[in-house]
Amino acid sequence: MDITTDNNLAVSANQLTKHFGSFTAVDRINLNVRNGEIFGFLGANGAGKTTAIRMFCGLLKPTSGEAWVDGLSVNTDSERVKQRIGYMSQRFSLYEDLTVMENLTFFGGVYGLKRHQTDERAEPLLERLELKAWRRRLTRDLPLGFKQRLALGCATLHNPRILFLDEPTGGVDPAARREFWDLIYSLAEAGSTVFVTTHYMDEAEYCHRISIMKDGAIVALDSPSALKSKFNRNSLQEVFFKAVAG
Repeated sequence: MDITTDNNLAVSANQLTKHFGSFTAVDRINLNVRNGEIFGFLGANGAGKTTAIRMFCGLLKPTSGEAWVDGLSVNTDSERVKQRIGYMSQRFSLYEDLTVMENLTFFGGVYGLKRHQTDERAEPLLERLELKAWRRRLTRDLPLGFKQRLALGCATLHNPRILFLDEPTGGVDPAARREFWDLIYSLAEAGSTVFVTTHYMDEAEYCHRISIMKDGAIVALDSPSALKSKFNRNSLQEVFFKAVAG
């Protein structure tokens, strides 16, 4: 199959590999993510999730293999890839000394939006993220859960077709995590593809399909229900331990 011409695929990888010296961070992974899918990368810290997602975002060049995002090669079209995606990094990357609205304005400019476009898109976004009352507050003063919402807003302001979220709910309490996933579902229902890394088993249940990574390799990939059936386990936590032990 010519992956680059399959219009139903948002993200694809073929033997995608990344070495840092003698260390293999990502080891010949293969996957296809369909348009509109919520796809989860599940694994312990150091399993290779962040390295893989940074290659998909065009931020790291693969050592070997290939990946395509929205039909574009990350090897040869990384700058165009960056223009078509939204990316929320594992580490909080907004500007603490700017207000909520100032952060949205700044990132709108980064993504090439004119000021009036940013203003038009910010209003419904602030409403959806329940940040309207906080728009003039400095980002440093926001509770962590609201900071994560703002980071999601900045990543989606330009209406990207594909959204990469790298452990977006780290350090957030369970209620706030559930609310955040409600937002992810609304984005997927509106047509976005969401590629998310997590090490929370309950969050993996929300994904249409998940892959489990160990030592840079994908050791299992399917829907949560199919994986529980395949491994004859009642929970994804049991599936995870079985998959990484095998």
